[in-house]
Amino acid sequence: MKDLCKIALTGLLMLGLNFSIASAQTTMVTGVMTDSLSRETLPFGSVLIVGTTIGALADDDGKFFIRVEGKQAKIRFEYIGYKTVEKTFTAGGNPVMNVKLAVNTALLKEVTVLGKSRYRNRNNPAVELIRQVIDHKKENQPNAYDFVQYEQYEKISFALSNLSRHFKERRMFRNYQFLFQQQDSATIGGKNILPAYLQEKISQVYLRKNPSSKKQFILAENRAEYDPRFVDNEGLSTYFNRLYEDIDIYANNISIVTNQFLSPVASNAPTFYKFFIRDTIKTNQPWLIELGFVPRNKTDLLFEGKLFITLDGHYGVQHAYLTVNKSINLNFMRDLEAKLEFERNSDGRYRQAKRTLAMEFALGEKGGGLVGQRVITFKNYQTNLPVSDTVFKGPSETVTYNTIDHKNNAYWDKARHIPLDRNEKEIYHNVDTLQTISSFRRTLDITTLLLAGYKSFGPVELGPVNTFYSFNPVEGFRLRVGGRTTPQFNKRMYFETYGAYGFKDQKWKYFFSGSYSLNNKSIYHFPLHYLRFSYQRDTKIPGQELQFVQEDNFLLSFKRGNNDRWLYNDIYKFEYVREFKNKFSYKAGLTQWKQQPAGSLIYEYSDASIDKKITDRFLKNTEANLELRYAPKEQYYQGKVYRIPIPNKYPVFTLRYNAGIKGVLNGEHSYHNFTGNIARRFFLSQFGYADVTIEGGYIAGKKIPFPLLTIHRANQTYAYQLNSYNLMNFLEFISDRYASINAEYYLNGFLFNKIPLFKKLKLREVVSFKGLIGNLREHNNPDKDPSLYQFAVNPDGSQATYTLNNKPYFEGSVGIANIFKIFRVDLVKRFNYLDHPDATEWGIRTRFKLDF
Repeated sequence: MKDLCKIALTGLLMLGLNFSIASAQTTMVTGVMTDSLSRETLPFGSVLIVGTTIGALADDDGKFFIRVEGKQAKIRFEYIGYKTVEKTFTAGGNPVMNVKLAVNTALLKEVTVLGKSRYRNRNNPAVELIRQVIDHKKENQPNAYDFVQYEQYEKISFALSNLSRHFKERRMFRNYQFLFQQQDSATIGGKNILPAYLQEKISQVYLRKNPSSKKQFILAENRAEYDPRFVDNEGLSTYFNRLYEDIDIYANNISIVTNQFLSPVASNAPTFYKFFIRDTIKTNQPWLIELGFVPRNKTDLLFEGKLFITLDGHYGVQHAYLTVNKSINLNFMRDLEAKLEFERNSDGRYRQAKRTLAMEFALGEKGGGLVGQRVITFKNYQTNLPVSDTVFKGPSETVTYNTIDHKNNAYWDKARHIPLDRNEKEIYHNVDTLQTISSFRRTLDITTLLLAGYKSFGPVELGPVNTFYSFNPVEGFRLRVGGRTTPQFNKRMYFETYGAYGFKDQKWKYFFSGSYSLNNKSIYHFPLHYLRFSYQRDTKIPGQELQFVQEDNFLLSFKRGNNDRWLYNDIYKFEYVREFKNKFSYKAGLTQWKQQPAGSLIYEYSDASIDKKITDRFLKNTEANLELRYAPKEQYYQGKVYRIPIPNKYPVFTLRYNAGIKGVLNGEHSYHNFTGNIARRFFLSQFGYADVTIEGGYIAGKKIPFPLLTIHRANQTYAYQLNSYNLMNFLEFISDRYASINAEYYLNGFLFNKIPLFKKLKLREVVSFKGLIGNLREHNNPDKDPSLYQFAVNPDGSQATYTLNNKPYFEGSVGIANIFKIFRVDLVKRFNYLDHPDATEWGIRTRFKLDF
C-alpha cells in the first residue's frame, strides 16, 4: 500500500505539568533528529528533560519543539534502535539543537521470518495485551479521579491544499503570491497550500466524577472571519469543531466527521481489529510495547495505526497514532492522521498532554482539496482538588471574556501554550487581504448563490432562485421573484417579500414580513430574540410539510397521482421569539387565517338543507400560538433561511399549543390543539446510526371543520421526504388525536462492505419504518355530523379522505445510499389501506444526500 501522507507539525510543544509560569524562566528548544550516517530524519523520536517527567515527541519530519521552565539544562534524545544522546544547554533564549543519533547495534536482534499463518485471537499475545488495556481503561481515564482541572489551548486551521502551479499563477493571485505556502510534497496537503482559516481558544476546564460533570470556561477566543454576507462565521466554527471532535482513545467510540469509529481499545475491539506486537522499547521507563492494529474489513469505519502501551501494571496508552485505510467507506476524505500524546502523572498513571487531528478533504484522489488540523494542549493539570458545586452550574460551556479585550497580539503571545509558526501568524492578516481581492469576493458571491440561492446587492439580496419558476395544476406556470434586506440595510430591522403570479388561475400571490431584533443581533443569530409581523396570500397543499426547501421549489413541481386539492390562504401573523443560551426557546404569537378551497377541493355540508354546495366559501380562524423547544447541546450551521442541523446524540424536545379563539378577529371556531415531539439520533458504532422521532397530538373541541384538524403529512412528489409518509396521498387521513413513530436506520455500509461489487462502489444501506395510529371523535366527524364540512371526494364521487379509526397506517422502505456519493434511492412499500382510491403499494423515491 502506498505510504500514507504525514502531517507537518513543525513548532508544536509538549508541555510539562505542575509548575509555575509566573516565576520560572522559559527556554524554547527546537531542532531536528537525524540518522548520523544516512542523515535521514527520525520521525516521532522522544525528547525528555533529564530529571523530570516532561517530554515531547518529534513530528514526522524529526522536528521537535519543547518548552523548558526553570534552570534544567540537560535534554535526552531517544529513538528505537539508536543510542541515547544527552545534550546540555544554557537556560533562556531559543537554542537550536540538531541531534544526530547513531544506530545501537547491541539492540538489533536476529529476526526469524515464518510462513504466513491465519490470524487468530485465541492464544495471541497481542490480543491478550489489548485485553489488559481494555480491563484497565477506567483507571486511566480522567474520571478515575474525583476532580480534575486544567487549562486547555486549542487551535484549528484550514487551508486550500494540493494546489497546482497553474492555480497559484492565476491572474487573481498575481500580486498576492505571499498568500501561498510551500511545504514538503509528502506532507498532508501537498506542496502548495493557501491558508484560509485559523481559530484559537483558551479555556479552563473542570471535571467531576460524581455526579459526572464537565464545565468549560472559555477565557479567550480568536478567529479569522469572512464577510458575514457570505459566511456564517459562528456556524462555520461550530461545523469545523464538529468535524474535528475531541478524541478519547479510551472511549468505545470516537467521532470523526459526524461518524462514529470504533476505538482500538473499545470493549469489542478484538472482534473488528487485528492486533500485532511490533516492538518492545526498553530504553523508556516504564518499558513500552508497540502494538500495531488494522481493521479486519478495510472499508468499515475503523482506524489503523499503532499504540504504545506501558508495562507498569497500569497498561496505559503513552502514545497513539491513528489513520484510516485508503479503501474506507468514507466520502471526500483523502487523508487522516491523529496523534495522541500522554504525560506521566505523579501517581504513575498517564494523562493526555496533546491531541493532534489532521484531515484532508477532496472530491477525488487528485486535484485541489481542503486540509484542516486541530491541535489541543493541556497545562496546569491538577487532580483530586475539590471544586465547589457552583462551578458546574449552568451551561456546560460558558464564555467569560469580552471579545475586545482578547484580540491583541500581546495577550495571545503570552497565553498560547504553543507559539504560532511564521505562516500561521500571517493567517489573520492574509484572510483579510484575501477578501479584498475582487475576483475572490466574486467567487464567494457565486458560491453563495449556488448553495444558498441568494444573490447579494449590499443592503438587499435577491432569491431564493430555485423558486423563480414552478408549476402545479391550480396555478399552471408560476413565476415568483423575491428578496430581503441584509444587516447593511439595518442591523435591527429586517424585511422580506416576494410576489408570484399563476398563469392558469390568473391570480397574484404575495408575502411581506417585517422583523425587529430585540438584542441588537441579526434575527438569524443565536440567541434569537425578535418580533415579527407578516402577511401572506398564497396557495398551499393541505398536508404537505417540507424541511429546508420552499413549497414552490421547481423540483417539487413533479408529483404523482391526483394533485389538484389546494387552498388559497390569507394569513396575518404576529410572533415573538426568544432563545436562551442553554438552547431552550419559546415562540408566542397570534395568527388570523382566512382560507378558501381551490382546484377540486370544495367546502360543502352533507345536509343540503343547511347550505348549498359552495365552492368559494371562506373559512375564518384566529389562533393563539405557543411553541416550547429544548435542544440541549444543539449544533447547526446558519444558512440564509434555515438552520442546517449538525446531528449529535442529544434529543430535541418540542411542544406546541394552538388555541382557536372564536369571536376574535372574525374567528369562527374554538379548540385547543396540543402536539409533542421528541427526536434523537442513536449512534450504533460499527452498525451505523438511527434517527428516531416520536410524536403525538390531541385536539380538544367540538364541531371543528376538517381543515383545522390534523391533516397527516403526506408526499406525492418523487423526492423522499424524511418526515412525511411517502406513499400517503394528500388529504388522505385526518385525525383529532394521534401518535406516530418514524425510524430511519443508516447502516453505513456495514453489510454492503462484505459484498465485493457494493464494497468497491462504497454503497450504503438504509432502512426506514413509519407508523401512525389515530382516530376522529364523532363530534368532529362529518360522517356523523351533517353540520360539518364533508371530507374531500374524488371526481367520480368516491371518498378521498378517511379517518384511521385506531387502525394503524404503516409504510417502510429499503434503500441504497451513497450512489455517486450524493444520491439515495429507496424502494418504499405501503403495508395497508391499499383499497383506497389511488393508493400505491410500491414506489421509488430519490433523495439528494451529501454526507461523509
